[in-house]
Amino acid sequence: MTPKEIALSCVRALDAKKGQDIKMLETGALTTLADYFVICSATSTTQIKALCDECEKVLKEQGEAPHHIEGHRGGTWVLLDFSAVVVHIFNDEARKFYDLERLWSDAQPVDLGGVLIAD
Repeated sequence: MTPKEIALSCVRALDAKKGQDIKMLETGALTTLADYFVICSATSTTQIKALCDECEKVLKEQGEAPHHIEGHRGGTWVLLDFSAVVVHIFNDEARKFYDLERLWSDAQPVDLGGVLIAD
């Protein structure tokens, strides 16, 4: 799978579990950390865990396992590192604190209009 396909699979998995304010940033031209960042908010620690589990499950079914996981599944944020794609799942307070969209404001946002399920 290409990094973009991995990132879009993560977006779909997060959307399927009602992840909120999902963003995908193309970061490959700015850093060697990852080609894409996927950022998502959750309403509770239970939802953070459900979003992580779903993302891992979907990617594992496609032959992609995370290389590293940081954060606490019962806490305020989790980072799933799939090498070329890094998924950040936050509660609202942690998302505002880390403000990745501002830190990576030079990254190219990916239009998810045809990917996310309409409300």
